[in-house]
Amino acid sequence: MELPQLVAQFVETQNTYDSEAYKECFTETAIVHDEGKVHTGKEEIRAWIEDANDRYKSVMKPLQYDESGSNGVLTAEVSGTFPGSPIVLKFHLGLKNDLIDSLKVTG
Repeated sequence: MELPQLVAQFVETQNTYDSEAYKECFTETAIVHDEGKVHTGKEEIRAWIEDANDRYKSVMKPLQYDESGSNGVLTAEVSGTFPGSPIVLKFHLGLKNDLIDSLKVTG
């Protein structure tokens, strides 16, 4: 599957557990909604993904990507050390200046 460069980088940094490179996919003021919590700004996002990587060791296998204007939805099979693995999740991306400005993860 051909993904836009930013989305491919987002997936690659997740799958290699590179929290520093992962945070660079986001704007300075980006907001992430996941597991009922909100994480704002690059440093909070880095801390969140580092903790999630340590706990879940999750990897993404992209299944579909749709983009309309400044919004994208990545559907991916996510597997890791969490109950119910693997599961299919949707990553709702708000895009701004070739970076992710918002991310909401849904089941």
